[in-house]
Amino acid sequence: MKRKIIALRMQRQHLATHVSEDEYDALYRDMQPGLNLYWHGFGQPPEMTFRADFDDIAYNRQRQADRRLVKGRFAGGNLGWIEVDDLPLFAALYRKPMKGMPSDVQQTILTLIERMGPLNIQQIKEETGYLVKVITPALHRLQEAFLLYEDQFDGEWDRAWYRLDEMFPDCDLLQHTRAEALEIVLQRFAYRMVWFDTKMAKSFYKLPEKELKSACTALLLRGVLTAHESGFMLTNDLPVLEAMTEAEANALPPVRAFHRNDCLVRAFEQELKERFQPLYASLPYDHDPQYYVLVDGEFRALSVGHFRYGPYEIHDIVCDSPDMWACREEICTAVLRENPGSVIQRFMGKSLSTMAV
Repeated sequence: MKRKIIALRMQRQHLATHVSEDEYDALYRDMQPGLNLYWHGFGQPPEMTFRADFDDIAYNRQRQADRRLVKGRFAGGNLGWIEVDDLPLFAALYRKPMKGMPSDVQQTILTLIERMGPLNIQQIKEETGYLVKVITPALHRLQEAFLLYEDQFDGEWDRAWYRLDEMFPDCDLLQHTRAEALEIVLQRFAYRMVWFDTKMAKSFYKLPEKELKSACTALLLRGVLTAHESGFMLTNDLPVLEAMTEAEANALPPVRAFHRNDCLVRAFEQELKERFQPLYASLPYDHDPQYYVLVDGEFRALSVGHFRYGPYEIHDIVCDSPDMWACREEICTAVLRENPGSVIQRFMGKSLSTMAV
């Protein structure tokens, strides 16, 4: 069953076969919030690495320009991009209403934008005399409360801040209860992950596991989910897995290296940290985790080193099992493909000759 679950997950993630533009929106919707490339993607549109048969960065850049993708602070207060129609859904999950009255700085900025219309940070500074380091956290807090909206419709840094209700007058932030919203996103998550547990959902959505368990229980009672090996699956997927042939179960994607903002990496974030951190924590050289490497549909290796603007310093590739040495060439090739010009210095602690793309 595990092999079939992984194979169906690879299909649903479109890592076995690429997604067309017609199907892309559904995939993106199910794995929201979308993020850009880790470290090198600052200011870029979000992307679904390895999944599209077209340039989805350009596609999402156009969706930003059309404001079909909107920016906000969602999972754990992190910036991300969601489809505009799902703004009420994510407001139910992540909105942090102001407790009591806003601070003097927050109230001044809010009143200023209400009176003068959209303003960028420099204009707010000129009108109020506040320092940027005072303005920025106040804006972020108002953004988390879904009172203000940062209009990043292109890659420029000079972005205006609007009242959210002015920008999206038809958006009903109270359309969903939190419980309803949890059940909606968990069904989407279940479809794309095939099997999941609440630890995975917590890693991805950065929401309390207790609430996620309650939502899963409600879906179990309604027959939407079925319990399976300490986790959950969509009940409708049971016959799909049963009908899967051995050939389909073995049709897995090639070895690939995924950046840390990838939606699949984020779903396994806690588990990957628990599994790989002991393997690199005591290394005597720089060891920021960089790329997680997917082998036969599972993350089995991790490149570690130092991030740089340009080719990264890749000091080692750690693996969760000695048998990964047999895949050394494929793993190294996958990592170097994502970081042209880099040199892998070691593999599982053993020095390598220069390997550059």
